[in-house]
Amino acid sequence: MALATNAAAAAAISGGSASQPRRASPSLLLLRRRCAVGAVHAAEPSKNPGVVPAAAKASTPTVVPENDTVPAPSLGPNASLRARWAVDSWRTKKALQQPEYPNQTELEEAVNTIEKSPPIVFAGEARHLEERLADAAVGRAFLLQGGDCAESFKEFTSANIRDTFRVILQMAVVLTFGGQMPVVKVGRMAGQFAKPRSDAFEERGGVKLPSYRGDIINGEAFDEKSRVPDPQRMLKAYYQSASKLNLLRAFATGGYADIQRVTQWNLDFTKHSEQGDRYRELAHRVDDALGFMGAAGLTVDQPLTTMIEFWTSHECLLLPYEQALTRQDSTTGLFYDCSAHMLWVGERTRQLDGAHVEFLRGIANPLGIKVSDKMEPGELVKLIDILNPTNKPGRITVITRMGAENIRVKLPHLIRAVRQAGQSVTWITDPMHGNTIKTPCGRKTRPFDSILAEVRAFFDVHDQEGSQPGGVHLEMTGQNVTECTGGSSNVTFDNLRDRYHTQCDPRLNASQSLELAFILAEKLRKRRMRRSSVASGLGGSILPLPPFGF
Repeated sequence: MALATNAAAAAAISGGSASQPRRASPSLLLLRRRCAVGAVHAAEPSKNPGVVPAAAKASTPTVVPENDTVPAPSLGPNASLRARWAVDSWRTKKALQQPEYPNQTELEEAVNTIEKSPPIVFAGEARHLEERLADAAVGRAFLLQGGDCAESFKEFTSANIRDTFRVILQMAVVLTFGGQMPVVKVGRMAGQFAKPRSDAFEERGGVKLPSYRGDIINGEAFDEKSRVPDPQRMLKAYYQSASKLNLLRAFATGGYADIQRVTQWNLDFTKHSEQGDRYRELAHRVDDALGFMGAAGLTVDQPLTTMIEFWTSHECLLLPYEQALTRQDSTTGLFYDCSAHMLWVGERTRQLDGAHVEFLRGIANPLGIKVSDKMEPGELVKLIDILNPTNKPGRITVITRMGAENIRVKLPHLIRAVRQAGQSVTWITDPMHGNTIKTPCGRKTRPFDSILAEVRAFFDVHDQEGSQPGGVHLEMTGQNVTECTGGSSNVTFDNLRDRYHTQCDPRLNASQSLELAFILAEKLRKRRMRRSSVASGLGGSILPLPPFGF
């Protein structure tokens, strides 16, 4: 099972060690190498993990001036294979999007507490997810990754966790039915507390304060006290993440996710909506199929139908926190960031010579790369080589976020470059971030039609290039919010303010999420039918749709 009820027990079961090297000074600029290993990538433990680079032997710490740019490393053939890595080697690089904590002693105390605490996930779970993502890369599975834009301390309730989990279950059933393939379910949950910002400061009415960077760093309220980065927030994020993961595991394995409960997953406010009706019809068809299996003597009371696999993910942003939760797995000698099963590097922090890439290249978790229309093909190839020099399937997921107008032009060049380099990646689409607009009243929103247009373009481009659309990455919630306009729920500019609750960016509500799932399922169904038709010599004809759109 992908979720650990007790992280410490899970680590013990897996043989993973929760040991964490003693941490250096908390300053983001101070270098003190330790436990250096060869960053040949998660698949290959270092043959000489105790080697300490010359920089660590110097009597004087190496300090990187705050505004200086560290020279980019040589990116010749296999350069990343030769480079040395340590859990804190990222401190030699320029670290963007990091807060400036006013009290370094409090920061060190908070980080030390996390270092001594149990991991939130364990290595075996992350390895299992990597295998599933490798399946998605070649069309044997489909990745559904979704959850909050930024998790909120104040919305930490069992009802909110359950409702988002329930919508993901519903979407997975719809996608499985349409695609006739397993759906890999990964939540933007239990750790997505930090957010990158375009501007370091926010100004309102002539008052200028540090930007809100997520609950793990500072508060959303626009006052001086709230906006001061507080290290204690890291501890609260850690405890909420562990608790949320515990509840998710209970839902995943304790009977709530049993496929025989498929008709009971509808949320109250979607029951009488168009999408609720469509889902209910599909659920009854699944229920009938299960009844047939039971009548035929095929038991349905097996783990395959009574439990699900569910993983967690978040953006790797706040590096002191991520380092504090990095552990060395005793069974492989590899380092895993045990804050989540999967992490991704964002558009603002994916510099080839940056601190985030330096940190991520040495951990063994599956990794995502957010890619906008600004990404050049050659740069993407170099970045993939740094993060996955051994070209291990399932290690890299490329998450495209280009906007509906740009994806048809930009994505083909990236696909061709990656294919020409012989690199194995899982391609998925994030149709949210490239389609954000501001309303006349100043609120951010995302038109459902634009989201849908990017999803369709993503599939069309992969059909054109002969590559595999491996999944979708969504900002969504199980709450009945009004944050994205359009869809069958008919949210407009005028009623956005009715239930606009997001901490950061607008999310799809449950009805919009289900609507998108049905559209995705139709895309998957058509691809499946084309493959079946070609395999059977029917020349690619598409069979008629069943009732309600499949």
